[in-house]
Parts: sequence; C-alpha cells; structure tokens
Amino acid sequence: MQYTRLGSSGLRISRVALGTMTYGSPESTVPQWGALAWDDAAPFYRQAAELGITFWDTANVYSAGASEELTGRAIREFSTRDEVVLATKVHFRMHDGPGGQGLSRKAIMEQIDASLKRLGTDYVDLYQIHRFDPETPIEETMEALHDVVKAGKARYLGASAMHAWQFATMQHAADLNGWTRFVSMQDQYSLLYREEEREMMGLLAHQGVGAIPYSPLAKGKVTKPWGTTTSRNTNDAVADATFIDADEPVVRAVERIASDRGVPMAQVALAWVLRNPVVSAPIVGATQPHHLDDAAAAVDVELTDAEVASLEEHYTARSPAGY
Repeated sequence: MQYTRLGSSGLRISRVALGTMTYGSPESTVPQWGALAWDDAAPFYRQAAELGITFWDTANVYSAGASEELTGRAIREFSTRDEVVLATKVHFRMHDGPGGQGLSRKAIMEQIDASLKRLGTDYVDLYQIHRFDPETPIEETMEALHDVVKAGKARYLGASAMHAWQFATMQHAADLNGWTRFVSMQDQYSLLYREEEREMMGLLAHQGVGAIPYSPLAKGKVTKPWGTTTSRNTNDAVADATFIDADEPVVRAVERIASDRGVPMAQVALAWVLRNPVVSAPIVGATQPHHLDDAAAAVDVELTDAEVASLEEHYTARSPAGY
C-alpha cells in the first residue's frame, strides 16, 4: 500500500480508504439493500488491516449506528486506534428530536458524542458533514465544528457532496472567523460521473483540499462487462438516476484495456480515479475478497496517455447528482 497526505494537511492516509456503509445490520434501510452483520463483515476489516488500508470511513446513519459499532470493534480486534485513520459523518436523520439530524449546534454536539460512544473511542481523526444543511446558518455549523475540534473530539474536518459555491462559502466563513477549515471533500467521482471536474475539483486544488471520492467504481458498473446485473446496481435508486445508456462505450473501453493488460476491470477504473492529483484516496466498499485486493493493486497501475484518452473520450455529461 502507498500512503499520502490528505490534501495539504499533515494527516497521513492510505491511498485507498475502506468504506463501511455495507457493514452493520441486514435489516438496515441505509444502505437500502441491507448490510453485512459482524460475522460476515469482520473478514473485510481484517483484510483491510492486512493490506495496509488504514483509512476507514463510516457514518452515524449507516445501519442507524451499527456500522460505527462494528468499525470500532474491528479496530480493537484487528488493529489499534493509533494505526487507523478513523472518519465518520453527521447530517442525516438519526431520530426525530431537534438534535437528531442536520448541522445545528445541538445536532453536531449530540451526534459527535453518540458516534464516539458507538465507535468506542474518545476522538475521530476526520469528522465530516454528510451534506450541506440549508436550514442552519453556515456560521453556526462552522463554529460548532470548530468547537468539536477544540474539545479534542475530532482532529480534522471534512465535507461531502455539495455544490462548489456552498463549500467555498463554508470555507470562507471559517477563514473570516479563525475557525477550523475543511481538509477533505467526499464527493462522487468515477469514469461514469465526472461532473465534479466542472467546478469542485478546481476549487479543491486551489484550496489544498483532498478529494476522497465515494462510488469510484460507479457502484460496480465499471467492474463488469456492459449489461451485467448485480444486486447492488438493480436495487440502488441513486445509481438508477445517475448512470445512463450512453455510458456503454466507457465501460467497454475499461473492459478492453483490462483485457489487454490481463487485470480486472476494477483495477483499471480505480487507477483512472487515482491518477487525478486532487484525489487523496478513493473510498472502496467490499463484499467479496477480491474487492480490496483489486483496490490495493490499482495503486500500482499506471495508465498510458493513450489509455486515458480512450477511457475519457466517450464521457457524456449529465445533471449533478447526490446533493
């Protein structure tokens, strides 16, 4: 495994992050297709630790907190707290009370404590806002997040999935008031969804913020020949709204390059994401042993200019999604 800094911060992370949304509770509604309970999820946490994937990403809303519980248990059983860069998130509904969702001071203070309890730790390395909250003043959110850092409950702050102008406004509020800035942006980015290149990627480069893309494999659509169906891509409303028939030539280009190189398609697709200088570490979920093996191997795949051109030439623009 290779390691890098998260953006221009001093935080050292693995070049691939373990996404834990698929671990938690089979009865969960987040993700909508359920999640793996401990006995089935534990081997993937162990495999990540053995591969040197030390950056682990979860969220309070995943399986209503069960993902955080499993992630905390995995750190204790397969690694140590000092060896793992631990990230979680706040925003989506955890309960109906006034502190159960959003980015108000009440919600942030309540939810960070709840996350720390489930994770079994007294701090997270990266605390991320899961979405932009239009109902809370930006200054209230940024000051509350700053106070979480100053209280020692988080080391760094990150954001996720919003318009570039929203992110820039939040960073500006932090700068004006001497509050803690975001060091990362968790946005959707893959060969089949490149809308972040229009504004967000340039903003991140300018501000020294590291991208940690989710769905870097387009929810599995670039890992198998065109037309292949899986339980994930047939039960994911977000994927249905994001990916289109015009993506076929892109997927076929991935398949052709992978065949020529004698490697899985996932390695080619992930190598393309990794070559973007703004990307610090794509987030990869795993439900099969080869998923993490492919992700780790992709770090060492260097695409040629001709291969990159063939992967990019047929991209079709679409409306931004996921905000």
